[in-house]
Amino acid sequence: MSTTSDRPPTAVAEPRPKAAAPTTPPGLALRRLIRRVHFYAGVLTAPFLAILCLTGIAYVFTPQIADVLYAKELLVEPQPGPARPLDEQVAAALATAPGATLDSVLPAAEPDRTTHVVLTPPDVSTGSPEFGGNPENLTVYVDPYTAEVTGLLARTHGEPPVQNWLREFHGDLQLGTVGAVYSEFAASWLPVLFLGGRVVGVGKRRARGRELGGPPASARPGRRRMMNWHGGVGSWLTVALVFISLTGLTWSTFAGERFQTVLTSLDARSPQLTAEVAPPAAGATVIGAGVAESAGRAAGLQGPLTLEPPAQPGDPYVVKETSDSAPIQRDKVALDPSTGTVVETIRFADYPLLAKLTSIGIMAHTGTLFGLANQIAMTAMSLGILAVIFWGYRMWWLRRPTHTQPRPLEARGVLASTPQPILFGMVLTAVLLGWLLPVFGVSLVLFLLVDTAVGAQHRRRARRSGAPPVASD
Repeated sequence: MSTTSDRPPTAVAEPRPKAAAPTTPPGLALRRLIRRVHFYAGVLTAPFLAILCLTGIAYVFTPQIADVLYAKELLVEPQPGPARPLDEQVAAALATAPGATLDSVLPAAEPDRTTHVVLTPPDVSTGSPEFGGNPENLTVYVDPYTAEVTGLLARTHGEPPVQNWLREFHGDLQLGTVGAVYSEFAASWLPVLFLGGRVVGVGKRRARGRELGGPPASARPGRRRMMNWHGGVGSWLTVALVFISLTGLTWSTFAGERFQTVLTSLDARSPQLTAEVAPPAAGATVIGAGVAESAGRAAGLQGPLTLEPPAQPGDPYVVKETSDSAPIQRDKVALDPSTGTVVETIRFADYPLLAKLTSIGIMAHTGTLFGLANQIAMTAMSLGILAVIFWGYRMWWLRRPTHTQPRPLEARGVLASTPQPILFGMVLTAVLLGWLLPVFGVSLVLFLLVDTAVGAQHRRRARRSGAPPVASD
């Protein structure tokens, strides 16, 4: 009897090759990353955006607010007869503020408006009660039909007190440079939020008509309905809000400096008068405001004008259009202060394209370009943003993680799974945007550092507990 088994020897199983780690499609990885940034940026910037919207609504209506608060200074009853000579109006204004010097004159632009005579107090650094405390300038308002002074107001940045206060409150909450960070933070993230939202919406493959038109009438109340409203209203607002954000940043504290640097390098800044004139001869007098206005009108200037006498010998008398609404009127001329002869002319039509777009964009941003229609449009956009913010926070609350039902948004590590070509392009774009928009760049770096630190902490906790890491946001 043989002791050898008749069964064939058992074959030793060869180890299976290790499966390659699944790769994330580039489009999906990019969408996940944008979705994550959109969520966190929205949660963090929404309060600042809400403040920006509310203060912006108040600011665009400052012309009407000023007319109500300063009706005595700004408005007069139109008269059938001609206005008094402009030089007489200026003399009446100077008589109310002994020691002040003439800074500029804004002749009455409408039959029911006063003439504004802007004076520089004797000591701007200290001011005095009679000059309104510590103003940049003092504006004396004169009835053009009687040459009688109707009132005096401290004037900063060429605006009445309430208008200047609301402008600064919108821009920096009256906190100076520290407050300016809030508005730039919100404005610089606004395009990222809305453009990122459009990418997220397209990635969900929702029907275009449904997304743009909001939820269908049959949709049940809940998170899905809010998501449709959030995406639909956001889609309608995207282009306008990107425009408003960029125009606001052009005259902001930090990004504005970068923008001016770019304009200078492209030779695209608004041209300035550079003419010099011979100092007046002994005994020669400077032309009056009336002669300067007539010379400007004869040179083709139209609409509201600002007349600026020479600040020192050798400077010209400047007359410029200062319309802040369509049609755009920003021509300016330099006059010989002794004769009133035009020595230099700059037409708005000759401005570089970027300078034109900047001027038009600022007018649209402040709500003056198309008058009341512009103000209503700005208000509607602000209310739209507030609605999108409300729906966004409501969706976040309904989706919030709980102990019984964790609702992760996207797993941490999507940045690591993003294909290198896409990641390189994103890093390059982020660096460029970080230079152009310093507040955006700093906040983006802080976001990445905090997100990385929190993710590392979660992984350490998972290793200590022996449980697999859970993606959470």
